[in-house]
Amino acid sequence: MPLHLRKHIVDVPDFPKPGILFRDITPLLAHAFAETIAAMNGLLTEQEWANIEVISGVESRGFVLAAALAQLRGKGFVPVRKKGKLPPPVVDVEYSLEYGSGVLEMQTGKGRLLLVDDVLATGGTLKGAADLCKKAGFDVQYLAVLIDLKLIPELRWEDKLTRTVITY
Repeated sequence: MPLHLRKHIVDVPDFPKPGILFRDITPLLAHAFAETIAAMNGLLTEQEWANIEVISGVESRGFVLAAALAQLRGKGFVPVRKKGKLPPPVVDVEYSLEYGSGVLEMQTGKGRLLLVDDVLATGGTLKGAADLCKKAGFDVQYLAVLIDLKLIPELRWEDKLTRTVITY
């Protein structure tokens, strides 16, 4: 576990709702952004990276990580947004999260895709986003998160195991 990265993550109790312990990565991005992106880059081998055509990030912190990886690797970037944030035409999927539910949207496309998010809690958002990417026409190859809170044993979507940098 990259302790040099973990030390920049701040625990915020009772956010966004009472009983939730939020792991704030804002200080991590402010003080160790390059190292964070390098660690995310290291989740895939060079052969696996050669198989990726596009990187998708889940709103909103997943955008930051995915866009930086896309720039680093010379890949395209496709956002997964909350309902009503993208111009039509879009496809959508309803998903469950730790403290409620929501709807994710994205525009259609194609290509072999890496899906990126910041935190894996109960898996609802990441599963929903993976389902959405598939529904939108993409071939989801890998799933990657910066932080796995270990609230579930391990997240597999179809036959893909989620890769992570920091585990709590």
